[in-house]
Amino acid sequence: MNKTNLTLEQKDVKHHMHPYTDARLHESAGPLIIERGEGVHVFDNHGKKYIEAMSGLWSVALGFSNQRLIEAAEKQLRTLPFYHLFTSKAHVPSIELAEKLIEISPVPMSKVFFTNSGSEANDTVVKLLWYRNNSLGKPTKKKFISRMNAYHGITAVSASLTGLPANQRGFDVPLPGFLHVSCPHFYRFGKPGETEEQFADHLAQELEDLILKEGPETIAAFYGEPLMGAGGVIVPPKTYWEKIQKVCRKHDILIVADEVICGFGRTGNMFGSETFGIKPDVMVVSKQLSSSYQPIAAIMINDLVYQGIADQSHTIGTLGHGFTGSGHPVAAAVALENVKIIQEDELVRHAAHMGEILRGGLQRFADHPLVGEIRGVGLIAAVELVADKGTKAPFETVGRLGRYLSARAQDLGMISRAMGDAVAFCPPLISKEEDIQAILKCFEESLEATWQWFQAGQAK
Repeated sequence: MNKTNLTLEQKDVKHHMHPYTDARLHESAGPLIIERGEGVHVFDNHGKKYIEAMSGLWSVALGFSNQRLIEAAEKQLRTLPFYHLFTSKAHVPSIELAEKLIEISPVPMSKVFFTNSGSEANDTVVKLLWYRNNSLGKPTKKKFISRMNAYHGITAVSASLTGLPANQRGFDVPLPGFLHVSCPHFYRFGKPGETEEQFADHLAQELEDLILKEGPETIAAFYGEPLMGAGGVIVPPKTYWEKIQKVCRKHDILIVADEVICGFGRTGNMFGSETFGIKPDVMVVSKQLSSSYQPIAAIMINDLVYQGIADQSHTIGTLGHGFTGSGHPVAAAVALENVKIIQEDELVRHAAHMGEILRGGLQRFADHPLVGEIRGVGLIAAVELVADKGTKAPFETVGRLGRYLSARAQDLGMISRAMGDAVAFCPPLISKEEDIQAILKCFEESLEATWQWFQAGQAK
């Protein structure tokens, strides 16, 4: 076939390998090509309109085509399109953004280190804490504890922190020194007759048992999302983080809050750490930091962490880590403007209100035969589908119900995301009540279509 006669879809299949995609299926099915976006909607290359119920990848806080962000990028491109931060160099956007992040941090923080993505940031945190502990004369204090079903990225190190099989199978991760405790999902993993409080106690004891088994002197940090995103929008029991932190502090183990999804208003507060009462030593932010208009992430560290790193860099003569695009001036300028808009437009409070409407609307489906659990906080939620409400069993294989419903939703003009059989909702912070109602209507129709398909399958 003549190359010039190929459709966009054919060109994509011919030349492009996609993340989180079955490459063989893609060869036959091809892509959904998104051409433009406006507000809470995107449009494909055939003109079809979709409401973006996932904010892209949990990230487009201000929706699509925000003019202030576009103008901030254009202005910076015309002023200083690139400069680096190596060897004590700096530029205005990175300085002002670092200042802003320290200003709004929920706990006292000392310094900000910029990367291009959440995965890079989490990879960097591990290296920095190894580096720090070498400086402190604690060369054995190098292991990290995270949770099953957690998501912390896809580099070799951050994928080792991650606790999702799809991110580890076939990649020879986790690497040695990365340990995982149970997922704090009471609905799925609570024992028969166990209360949420008892479940939280059980998980705290599991953590302490692992620490004592490995030796507290070998554990650098406990790593956790305030609310698990990609693991299925898992909201921990109310006392979970209080108990986990108590164990960590008892054994001199740092706490890292991965706020990549939770940060900047998603949970009804500026940060998820505020929502769940976490006092982290390190925070990682990305995604809604720039509404994903530019790739950027940031690590915030407290003074306790900073001093050891600073001492080690002085001993060696440099901090031998960084990226060409770390704190890129265009990305930093856009992120700074993005945070200002979130504050000026009171979008954290607005998102909390919209979240109440979303979760309240989803509760209408609590008695549906396919609905096992409805969960969420702030403007993020999920509905877990089951084939049997009593046993919580899936339909044939885990994920089949979720994939079918998400496909029907896309047919109806809504982009959502299924993680297993949990269908997630994470609309832009700017969403209005009519947008939330449109999401609920589309979900209702998709759920009904899935129920009819399920019944037909069961009748065979």
